[in-house]
Amino acid sequence: MPTRVVVLGAGYAGIRAALTLHKKKKKDDIEIVLIDKNPYHTLLTEIHEVAGNRISEDGVIVPLKDIFQYTDVKVITDEINKIDFEAQKLYSENNEYSYDYLIISTGSNPNFYSIPGMREYCFPLWSYKHAITIREHIKDCFLKAANEKDPEKKKALLTFVVGGGGFTGVEMIGELAHWVKDLCNDYGFKREDVRLVLVEALDNVLNNLKPKGIEKSKNYLTKKLKVELILHAPIVEVTSDLVKLENGETIPTKTLIWTAGVRACDLTDSLNIEKGKACRIVVNKYTQTQYENVFAAGDVSLFSTDKGTLPALVESAIQTGEAAALNILALIRKKEMRELKPNLHGVMVSIGSYFAVSNILGHEFSRLMSIILKYMVNIHYLFGIGGFELVFKYIKHEFLYKKQRHKTIIEKHISPVTPAFWLVPIRLFLGYSWLVEGIEKVKQNWLVKPILSGRLPDIGTSASVTETGQQVFSLVSDHTPQWYEWLVDHIIVPNALFFQIILVITEIGLGLAFISGTFTFIAAIVSILMNINFILSTGMYSYDWWYIPAALCMFGGAGKAFGVDHYLIPYLMRQWRYFVRNRKVKPLLFK
Repeated sequence: MPTRVVVLGAGYAGIRAALTLHKKKKKDDIEIVLIDKNPYHTLLTEIHEVAGNRISEDGVIVPLKDIFQYTDVKVITDEINKIDFEAQKLYSENNEYSYDYLIISTGSNPNFYSIPGMREYCFPLWSYKHAITIREHIKDCFLKAANEKDPEKKKALLTFVVGGGGFTGVEMIGELAHWVKDLCNDYGFKREDVRLVLVEALDNVLNNLKPKGIEKSKNYLTKKLKVELILHAPIVEVTSDLVKLENGETIPTKTLIWTAGVRACDLTDSLNIEKGKACRIVVNKYTQTQYENVFAAGDVSLFSTDKGTLPALVESAIQTGEAAALNILALIRKKEMRELKPNLHGVMVSIGSYFAVSNILGHEFSRLMSIILKYMVNIHYLFGIGGFELVFKYIKHEFLYKKQRHKTIIEKHISPVTPAFWLVPIRLFLGYSWLVEGIEKVKQNWLVKPILSGRLPDIGTSASVTETGQQVFSLVSDHTPQWYEWLVDHIIVPNALFFQIILVITEIGLGLAFISGTFTFIAAIVSILMNINFILSTGMYSYDWWYIPAALCMFGGAGKAFGVDHYLIPYLMRQWRYFVRNRKVKPLLFK
């Protein structure tokens, strides 16, 4: 019987643990089972974008079947409500599952801190479904406010409070501030009619950042986005109509978005296992619980270091998930476990699409660089769990299908997605033109004898015949840069026949690629580079100027309509994912 390893929870820690087990198990006889109540993995760091209507909900979930395709991981959709550690069994309402080793990575839930009315009346932001609920509620508030006659009720409907000045709270209020501009236009309000409030119990927001980053963020929130900050003001009570603060202030509102704390998931409340603060499961330096064959990873675990407990961050979850998987493999192989030494690289926060701050390895990056880093970190993670497909999906949602209408000039022009079939005629004509260019050179004996030449001052055109009857093609004209002329004289002309063959093959190859719609994106890049090369040497003629803009059009997915790319690119993406998971190629890979 194979050793059964069950990973409970498909968050950041659970995904990494399951993928690590598959990748590292080698010849071990192991059955890997992943159990989660949802059939998808949620990108929790991005759910504020759904709540703030920047992207659609599809942009923050990844189907588990896509992540674990081509792996030995068995995915089960079920909700576990009981664990018997002595019998080594998990129980749901209708099923039971046995395990030899268990990784608990069930994540966390909002912490309401027993504040009266908080659980009943707030809108927590800690799941995909929460984000959708908040988005629809905000739209409903504007709709009701547009029809409300009572000024005080209208004001309450247009007052939005976010509780918690951590990363999630700041990102949420920033996203909402951008969306409000669209909502005001839609429902006939002025921006001054809407009150946005960020409430924090501590003396400052974003306390994981350095003072400079904190001040930059606060200035952007208050001065640019017109957000009201109320600091050192714990919330003491919430009703359906207002939020009460410890300082005595009350805020009439129908909306309190709660982001101010997390605790281990509700399942841990009933578990017979050692727990610490916020009901998190206590683990040792190997991420192992009091039970030798049970490990805990991610937000649900309480991992202590010399500097304190490991914070509930994505990087923490990934590292604890991987450590748990590797140490289970060590136990199975009867080898010594390895101590986890967390290495957190830093933190970053984005406030809407156009502002971000970061502290990576103790260095604070600029606003632009922080925005780029935020995207790169997400792309790196998505590539690791799902390859190019997830990366392209992320880029599509972040840049092409952005829902907010308040965009930069560039975004306004690139967001509409053009159907690729309109590009087919220009693709075919571009391919035909390149193919004709290559065939003509074959007829002119470019594959047989050297024709390329440097500067020939007595010959008026680039293609001519010398007095001896030798056909030549000059690569140098009056506008050719000096550095390019040096390349022609010292590298290209001495090896003329070689470069002629390369040129002819490239032109014919481009023609066939565009006509068939094969690797169109790559062919477009090569086409542009070829034309730049021609401009540097013989110049751009009046009849071929259109090559470059036509090639630029090919970047719009021209090969996916009536082209080989429609089948080839998805196949290669599947093949890449299979190779990453299994370190081998499977030629007949159809799904």
